[in-house]
Amino acid sequence: MDGLAEATGLVRQAPELRAVTRDGDVVGPGWLTGGAERQQSTIEIQAAIDASRADLTHAERRAEELAASLAGAREEVDARTEFAEQALAALNESDAALSAVYEQLGRLGQAARAASAEADRLGDQRRRAESGREDTLTELVELEERLRLAETDRPHDDDGSTSSTDLERESAAAAVAEVRAVEVDARLTLRTAEERADAVRGRADALRRQARAERDARARAERARAARRSAAEIATAVASAGERVRERLALVVETARAERDELARARNERAQTVDEAKTRVRELTARLSSLTDAVHRDEVARAQAALRIEQLEDAVVEQHGMAPADLIAEYGPEVPLPPSEQELAEYEAARERGEQVVRPAPVPYDRATQERRAKRAEKDLTTLGKVNPLALEEFAALEERYNFLSTQLEDVKSARKDLLDVVAEVDARILQVFTEAYTDVEREFAQVFGKLFPGGEGRLVLTDPSDMLTTGIEVEARPPGKKVKRLSLLSGGEKSLTAVAMLVAIFRARPSPFYVMDEVEAALDDTNLRRLIGLFEQLREKSQLIVITHQKPTMEIADALYGVSMRGDGITTVISQRLRGQDIRSA
Repeated sequence: MDGLAEATGLVRQAPELRAVTRDGDVVGPGWLTGGAERQQSTIEIQAAIDASRADLTHAERRAEELAASLAGAREEVDARTEFAEQALAALNESDAALSAVYEQLGRLGQAARAASAEADRLGDQRRRAESGREDTLTELVELEERLRLAETDRPHDDDGSTSSTDLERESAAAAVAEVRAVEVDARLTLRTAEERADAVRGRADALRRQARAERDARARAERARAARRSAAEIATAVASAGERVRERLALVVETARAERDELARARNERAQTVDEAKTRVRELTARLSSLTDAVHRDEVARAQAALRIEQLEDAVVEQHGMAPADLIAEYGPEVPLPPSEQELAEYEAARERGEQVVRPAPVPYDRATQERRAKRAEKDLTTLGKVNPLALEEFAALEERYNFLSTQLEDVKSARKDLLDVVAEVDARILQVFTEAYTDVEREFAQVFGKLFPGGEGRLVLTDPSDMLTTGIEVEARPPGKKVKRLSLLSGGEKSLTAVAMLVAIFRARPSPFYVMDEVEAALDDTNLRRLIGLFEQLREKSQLIVITHQKPTMEIADALYGVSMRGDGITTVISQRLRGQDIRSA
């Protein structure tokens, strides 16, 4: 063959053949071997891979379609089989129900026949009872007539004794009663027979209707049984057809599975070939990359070395002021190193002590030793740090600032001492003033509380007497007749009066030119109000009281009253009244 395409086309037309191209490529059904003269290119390998993937995709799609068809057929066969089993079960149930209906019809027929016989017997009994009733009624009429005649013609003796006619009458009455009892029994028997006959007729009608219903149900069951039998036959036919379809699908699936295995084998072979080609490509690529990196590293190292040499030459010229050649000639590795200053100093010291020592001689150059010496010298130089030409000026400035801050610190310490002395004096003064005020208020509170609550006891107690600056004050109040001392257990009026006693005690301990009180007696009764008014009388001897109140007794002791009133035109007016001198004016 001239080309690979012609060989591939020939193999597709005749799979049993193998085609060989002029380049040595061998083509078979599902495989390809390259010739000996050249290797396959990457494009050819990729094309083969793509073709294999396309064939594999087609085979997998075909296998999926066949699997889906097989699954659908199996589901249909299962559904048909289940329907046939359900039809057979329903048919068996119908047969059982039909047998039960036949048995029930037999029982109902027997019951109907028994009910008919019972109805006939009750009818005969009824007829007999009716004929007996007529005879009884006739006899009853005769007896009643005889009784009536006997009562009409009954003779009476002078002494009240009973004659033979009376005896006949009594016997007739007894016969009439007996006849009536027989008549009642006959009527009851007749009524019972009629009711039983009606019940038997009703039951017979019900049995007839039930028998008709059973016959109809039997006919329907027969029709349903025929329909189920037909459905069972259809289901059996469908099941057999499904079995044949399943066998054919199994054959098709087996063929598709074999084809899929063949395609998978071919795909594996081609995938192995592709993997080998990719492995070789990766190896060659890695080798090329390593060679390229090595060349690049060598070039970079060569450039860095040249740059380093150039920088070192510039540094030598800048630091030492001499050419690199002269530096190498004077201080190169071939030039012996002179003794160090430390060795020379030790030599001179030994000579001064009179010791016989040999003068240190130059030593050959050792790179490791000189590198250690250079590192040690660099470390010592780093430890010393850079030379600061402004160190003296900075020291002077820092010393001046230190002296200034020291002076400020002494001033602050002195001010702190003065403040602590002032605080101590203030605390002592506060302690003195508080102690004196507490003593006076406590004395006045006991007196005022005794006036407001005659027979009661009230006092002030310190919570922490050892520390008068942080202590608290508790108020204890015991009205007369009570044992409680806590304010929370007192009534509203008692709490108000205790608070007023506390205020008045403070007023009396530390008098003021005037006091303003706003309805302090609002919660007090008349008795406590009179006691409070007595305190007001004492307070106004030395001070002026301004009291806002609604209580008349409080108003009565006032020197002047001021109120707000509304006139008829809706405008408020301030009215004042001076009780002393009866001077009334409005503003």
